[in-house]
Amino acid sequence: MSRKGWITGALAIVVVFGVYFWERSRHPDTHRSVIPGALAPDFSLPQLDGAPLQLSAYRGKVVLLDFWATWCEPCQEEIPRFMNLQNEYGKQGLEIIGVSMDDTSDPVRDLYRRLGMNYRVVMGNAKIGELYGGVLGLPIAFLIGRDGRIYSKHIGATDASVFQREILSLLRSHISPTRPGS
Repeated sequence: MSRKGWITGALAIVVVFGVYFWERSRHPDTHRSVIPGALAPDFSLPQLDGAPLQLSAYRGKVVLLDFWATWCEPCQEEIPRFMNLQNEYGKQGLEIIGVSMDDTSDPVRDLYRRLGMNYRVVMGNAKIGELYGGVLGLPIAFLIGRDGRIYSKHIGATDASVFQREILSLLRSHISPTRPGS
């Protein structure tokens, strides 16, 4: 490659990175990454019956927050596993909340009924995806402790034994809930 080609390529790379960092500085909240130990971003989203669900109302519980969609096969494969976890650990303080990233609630409602889902499902949107670091692929699940902090993030379908181990650990911990905003 000629010297002129190298210079052109280097300039193109500099321009791409420059545009990326300039955009990031203009919209810092949309590129925020949710890291373990951080407070889970609070939200209020509509459930399938239209009633709002506020995440902060679940402080004191262990929450498995699952971002999914009806068109996502790995997501649908995880649903029965999550139903089993809810059955097994719900009385001990586990709450599973599914955040559907579908465009409309009709297919979500149909799947919910067909599978007999036993945990709450809310309708997500781009804003909630951004709050949780950008939901670019599904499924993505977060485990949130009783204190409202994120303890783990799982991208892609995850073995139920991994969730079970982490849920048990969080249910057994004696971390006290923090108030919203603390």
